[in-house]
Amino acid sequence: MPQIAQIAATYASQIFWLLLTFGILYFGIGKGMVPKIVSNVDSREGRIAGDLAAAVAARAQADTVQANWQAEMDAARTAAQAETAAAAKRAATAFEQQVHAADAELAERLGHHDLAVANAKAEALSNLQGVAAEAAQQLAAKVAGLQVSLDAATDAVRRTTAHG
Repeated sequence: MPQIAQIAATYASQIFWLLLTFGILYFGIGKGMVPKIVSNVDSREGRIAGDLAAAVAARAQADTVQANWQAEMDAARTAAQAETAAAAKRAATAFEQQVHAADAELAERLGHHDLAVANAKAEALSNLQGVAAEAAQQLAAKVAGLQVSLDAATDAVRRTTAHG
C-alpha cells in the first residue's frame, strides 16, 4: 500500500516544519517580547511601590499636621476658657461693687428718710399737743366756764400723754 508508505515521509516533513516554526516562534517571543513585558511589569511594580511609599509618607505627614493642629486647638480652647473664666470673674466683681454701692446709697437715703420721718413725727406730736392744749382750753371754757391758761392746758395734755 503506497498510501501508508507516504504517510511516514509526509508526516516527518510536516513534523519537522512544525517543530521549526514553533521553535522560531518560541525563541522569537521568548527573546524579543518577554523581556519587554517583564521590564514593563517591573517598571509598573516600581512605580506602584514608589506611589505606595509616597502615600505612606504623605499619610504620616498628614497625621503629624493633624496632631499639631489638634494640639493648637486644645491650647486655644484652654486659653479661651481661661479668658472666659477671667471675664466672668471680672464681671462678678464689678457687679458686686455696683450692688455694694447701691446698698450704701440706699442705706444713706433710708437714713435721711428715717431722720425726716422722725423730725416730721416730732413736729406732728408737738403740733398735736398744741392743738390738744387749745382744744382743752376751749373745752374747759365752754363746758365748765373756766378760763384756763394755755400753759396750764399744755401741762395737762403733757401729763395725760405721758401716762397714756
